[in-house]
Amino acid sequence: MKNKTENERFFSVELKSKVHLKNVTLTNGSSDNALIEGTLGELVQATIAEDVILEVVGTKGTLRINLAQNEIMEAKKQ
Repeated sequence: MKNKTENERFFSVELKSKVHLKNVTLTNGSSDNALIEGTLGELVQATIAEDVILEVVGTKGTLRINLAQNEIMEAKKQ
């Protein structure tokens, strides 16, 4: 039986400065939404780290998400 989180995608966004953060919205109301917006700057590189983490590095920050290359290719086919 698969663990419930096996199909979930986790991410992190690391910005070099709060200046590059445009918007963070966390609500305590009836809505469960969360919004994080900012800029990674110009693309420096995009790689697959440790075979399962898509890492997008910009001049102002880094985005990481657990997504393997084969999953990207499968999604492109659909």
